[in-house]
Amino acid sequence: MYDAYLDIETTGLSKFMDDITVIGVYLVNEREERMVQLVGEEVNEENLLNALQDVDTIYTYNGSRFDLPFIDSRVGVDISASYHHHDLMYDCWKRNLYGGLKAVEQQLGIGRELQGVGGFEAVMLWWRYVNDGDKDALRTLLKYNEEDVKNLKVLREKLKST
Repeated sequence: MYDAYLDIETTGLSKFMDDITVIGVYLVNEREERMVQLVGEEVNEENLLNALQDVDTIYTYNGSRFDLPFIDSRVGVDISASYHHHDLMYDCWKRNLYGGLKAVEQQLGIGRELQGVGGFEAVMLWWRYVNDGDKDALRTLLKYNEEDVKNLKVLREKLKST
């Protein structure tokens, strides 16, 4: 069985009007770690369920309010009905760590390779890729998403030790 760290990128904040551009899933067990990223048209029920095969618990940050409802609305998969879900944001709140994932990372000294990229920039990177065929923009977006999901694991470990 795997633990999965999940984060999505979208074209905006509305689960009714906007699309999911990337679903990042970082799969970890005692033997291996692997990264799965569904991009654009790959974001669908079949691919997501395949990515989550053999997963026991899914970890997110603010996933209860954003990622999971977005996935349910746009992909048709109710993750909390089929998997254990643990939203690390609430663990942070219990330790007086507030703000988005990046703010909490800074408070705990969790580093990032990619600086200056946030949610708004992620949307702009997607549109540069779609409208201009900018493959560097897509690579940056995927790196941003990868750092998000891998840092969820680091965050979980830091929270265990505090």
